[in-house]
Amino acid sequence: MKPKLITISDKKLIGLKSSMHHGEFGNIVALWKRFMPRKKEILGCLNSELIAVQAYDDFNAIEKPFDIWACVEVSSLEHIPEGMTSLTIPESDYAVFVHKGMDAAGTYQKIMTEWLPTSGYDIDNRIHFQVMGAKYINGSMESEEDFYVPVKN
Repeated sequence: MKPKLITISDKKLIGLKSSMHHGEFGNIVALWKRFMPRKKEILGCLNSELIAVQAYDDFNAIEKPFDIWACVEVSSLEHIPEGMTSLTIPESDYAVFVHKGMDAAGTYQKIMTEWLPTSGYDIDNRIHFQVMGAKYINGSMESEEDFYVPVKN
């Protein structure tokens, strides 16, 4: 498990937001089912990628709820469709892992228990996100997406 360590530029996102507790995977599915039919309402999409966002008040407080988004990256936040929200991820450092298959929880567990303890990095209290691009195939074991984990030395 070897990530790319990168600094991302600001990302402007528009989409739908919800909240959940760890393990409430049905909330994620429900959010994407609401978002996908409305995606076409968003103007200025930079690409065809889908972005899943998780924002924690405290990443280590697993009993607390956190916010999730189903979004796309846009060139401007000027036109936000009714009922949607915007978010900007500021320029910052991330470890980017390629996730294959459908076991996202398993991949995160490996990142936290295998890679992180020996990496020289800590998890930063910033937004986590996944980018589902051309190799993403919903429900397929052949699917690939990139997991962006916020890190600091």
